[in-house]
Amino acid sequence: MSEVFRIFADTIKDLAMSSGIANMGWKDAVMILISFVFMYLAIVKQFEPLLLLPISFGMFLTNLPEVGMYHPELWANAADIDFGQVLHEGGLLDILYLGVKLQIYPPIIFLGIGTMTDFGPLIANPKSFLLGAAAQAGIFLPFIGAAVLGFSAAECGSIAIIGGADGPTAIYVSSRLLSGGGYKISTGTIALAAYTYMALVPVIQPPIMKLLTTKKERAIKMPQLRTVSKTEKIIFPVAVTLIVALLVPSAAPLVGMLMLGNIIKESGVCARLVDTAQNALMNIITIFLGVSVGATTQADKILNLEFAKVIILGVIAFAVGTACGVLFGKLMCKATGGKVNPLIGSAGVSAVPMAARVSQKVGAQTDPTNFLLMNAMGPNVAGVIGSAVAAGILLSII
Repeated sequence: MSEVFRIFADTIKDLAMSSGIANMGWKDAVMILISFVFMYLAIVKQFEPLLLLPISFGMFLTNLPEVGMYHPELWANAADIDFGQVLHEGGLLDILYLGVKLQIYPPIIFLGIGTMTDFGPLIANPKSFLLGAAAQAGIFLPFIGAAVLGFSAAECGSIAIIGGADGPTAIYVSSRLLSGGGYKISTGTIALAAYTYMALVPVIQPPIMKLLTTKKERAIKMPQLRTVSKTEKIIFPVAVTLIVALLVPSAAPLVGMLMLGNIIKESGVCARLVDTAQNALMNIITIFLGVSVGATTQADKILNLEFAKVIILGVIAFAVGTACGVLFGKLMCKATGGKVNPLIGSAGVSAVPMAARVSQKVGAQTDPTNFLLMNAMGPNVAGVIGSAVAAGILLSII
């Protein structure tokens, strides 16, 4: 009997020593608590819950000790990733992360976005392209700030893309630029910052918009947009894809998939495909993208000074993008003799349709009869295209 008890005691001891409790360090505990905070923001505060909740739960899973769901060492050598080893030795999150690493998930997300986007306001008012382009300064100016703070070129590009206010684009760019080991930040770091600030657009933008405009400018009423024909809506995605692919080939995967989704929708003959892209496909990829990106948010990438710098630069990126859009809107207002409300320039960041709704809200606070939403949607959808083109430029030069 004594031998049986000894074996039983040894078994219990081995189980205890191999448990997550015995192997949990203080950093693991802190990261788990941080994941709980992001879950709270997603569920209670509803901060971009569709992606922030999967990301935060992925963070939770990857920081549980001894679970073996994600192995960063398998991805350390970007030049020579052994995908066979990943498939045979990787955990569940390693397998899902292949979709990020191979740049599959973000373009498919763009396909779904394309089926939900109406480019009519942009086609009706082509000047909106200029406002969407102006807001992309929120990408390129923070690039310089990140360089001053000592980040590498790849890290600067990854941080700068946060200013585009487009989560899938930020993940796409950072997954390509931060593809090897040795970086102080990760794709998960960028994704967390991007989606946190996208959720805070209604908080960040209004003070800037009010600071840079007068009450008279905010009260400007814009005329109703003309009706756009079906032919125009079908030609538009083809023309944009052709122009962007010829000028910035690196942007073609994102813009091409965005426009593929849009022409499927506007053609009116692919109802089943539209339904699948908008719902089932979009939802599946969103879950896979979020949880696999969350898996990269381990302690060494979050509990450091660099993450704090990313958070600060993310705020600056959003503020600069908003400010440049509004200032260019003021310029257009003067050039047109007061026919353009500068508030719609803030919608040039590509947080669709949230940024357009913020333009509408701030305008309505000045004059409740002022309806800017449809006019703001033009710069808003232009910002989606602009951020994808900016991403292509970053990938081309870095």
